[in-house]
Amino acid sequence: MLRPILLSLSFFALPLDAAPIKRIWLSHMTEDPSELVVNWETETPTPSVVEFGEGPGLGERVEKEGLSTRHHVGIPFGHGNGRLHYRVGTGDEVSAVHSVKRYPEEELRAVVVGDWGFAPGRDFSSLLLDDPHLLLTAGDNVPSLYQPGKEGTKAFAALIDEHPEIFRSIPFLPILGNHDHEITPRGPKPPEHPVYDVEATAFREFFALPGDEWKWRFEIPRFDLALVALDLNHIQDYGTTWQSCHAWQSDSPQFLWYAKTMDELGAGFIVTLMNEKRTSLEMAGKGAWLGHFQKGSALVTGFGYFAERAALPGGLPYFNTCLKGDGDLYKDPESRFHARVDSYLLLTLKAGAATMAAELKGLDGAVLDRIEIPKRGQAKLE
Repeated sequence: MLRPILLSLSFFALPLDAAPIKRIWLSHMTEDPSELVVNWETETPTPSVVEFGEGPGLGERVEKEGLSTRHHVGIPFGHGNGRLHYRVGTGDEVSAVHSVKRYPEEELRAVVVGDWGFAPGRDFSSLLLDDPHLLLTAGDNVPSLYQPGKEGTKAFAALIDEHPEIFRSIPFLPILGNHDHEITPRGPKPPEHPVYDVEATAFREFFALPGDEWKWRFEIPRFDLALVALDLNHIQDYGTTWQSCHAWQSDSPQFLWYAKTMDELGAGFIVTLMNEKRTSLEMAGKGAWLGHFQKGSALVTGFGYFAERAALPGGLPYFNTCLKGDGDLYKDPESRFHARVDSYLLLTLKAGAATMAAELKGLDGAVLDRIEIPKRGQAKLE
């Protein structure tokens, strides 16, 4: 069903940014949704200024000290009706006025996409008809960090440039896949030099995300929702020059942080985002990861080029989603649905509701699979 809010897509037709502002994207730098971060880049160091307000006339202003070519400025956000309008820059070097929906009061829609780096030129018209308030990823946002002209942070800049209207109007919280770390070609066997930057330097320099950025948590208390991002991909290559992600073993900082986070979070819905096959983690981790995954409401990955939903021990829903869904099927042993189709995951929550809807959808808008996920502590799904 088309929503009246879709009229807001007309904002995407506003004039292109004036030089030297090259791109704008939105994110969060803390786990608190009451502050939105406006990000942009300029050709030369300039002041970091954002003007914002309830209408196109703006009226409020935030400026950070110093000059920069990559700008990250926080402005008040939170819940409310209508849209927050903003523009960036100063003097003659300012952007057009853009806008973003505030987080709603009654129904929240979040979209998760996987493997964006391998799905150029996709048509997101149907995804935009779902009118999401938040855009998440399951890793592999770019194909690599070494392509000529797209080295390092330029790879992520190219991602923003491909769909500027999306990134300047929907808050974006990506996670890491192995390709987001990849600084040289992988080759047929591990070379003498590291293929991946385990620390994800370019990713962390470009994006402004909560926590350590390579792992983070973000909460929207009004909808009793918590999101937890991990850096898990190609764990079988740990200790070789093919190692792509941070340490994942049960005594590693990442595992201990995740265990502590899952024990601390009191949200009724907790969604964990990663980029690894869950059976690989269970076998290599001897079940340690599974125990903490099961404390949440759902586990989402982007490891494979297909769409899938599985039901893990205890009933935990496990989703694989990919914008390039034409790959081989590596079905989970507990698979309940699978298809070789381009897909995304739509999560819909209503304030005070006892369940969260999770839909795997095709890029044509078709619902491929749908389930209702109960709040933690209620009856588990079969």
